Amino acid sequence: MTVARWCVLIPCLNEERAIRGVVESALALGAPVLVVDDGSSDRTPEIVGALPVTLLRHPERRGKGEALRTGFREALKRGYDAVVTMDGDGQHSAADVPRLVAAAQRYPDHIVIGARLLDRERQPKSRRRANAVADWGISWACARPIADTQSGQRYYPRAALELVDLPAEGFVFEAAILIAATRARGLGVVSVPIASRYEGGLRTSHFRPIRDVTRITLYTIGQVIRYGDIWASYRRSRADAIVCADPRPA
Repeated sequence: MTVARWCVLIPCLNEERAIRGVVESALALGAPVLVVDDGSSDRTPEIVGALPVTLLRHPERRGKGEALRTGFREALKRGYDAVVTMDGDGQHSAADVPRLVAAAQRYPDHIVIGARLLDRERQPKSRRRANAVADWGISWACARPIADTQSGQRYYPRAALELVDLPAEGFVFEAAILIAATRARGLGVVSVPIASRYEGGLRTSHFRPIRDVTRITLYTIGQVIRYGDIWASYRRSRADAIVCADPRPA
């Protein structure tokens, strides 16, 4: 199986220090690149606008969820079969993208997550704890164990992109996509191990562990109740094995 058409999607907000390197590394993959600027007040739009990419701009900050929605809609409009997302702060390496695409070829009808399973000691303790809580809750809601539900480096097949209108905002949107894709669309989730990158040169994350994990947790509880099979879902999320793959691109 081959992936017919995919693009890279980079949502960004005030990333003038890192965005050029991120975009240029994505362009080096040879795939089309969409960049969604979420109302930056610095030179991010100017820098991106000088590069051979499609730049979509929000006039004011709307949150990561809305930035992803804008990118998903554009990808669907252009007829892409899949999207690979990368954050604009340099936390993700474009060198890992071919591995995600190779995993998608091996596991059709799956969302592929670049799971930060390598060098985990480099993650700030507060983030590690917050991610563990989110993994526990989202895995329960999805009725399967998932590694690193908070990673923004993902491969989304078209069936997941079509969930663009889910009523969830901010960082909750990425959790909502996982839950709806597995529960409503029957998609699987596979994780590809990637390195944890928290170099000092990266700007402070827009993710706020207490605030955002609280919002994600409340949303997840609602979804667990909505789907009804509360204890069966929990047992599957704890008993089944996480699906991990590390295929090398052909």
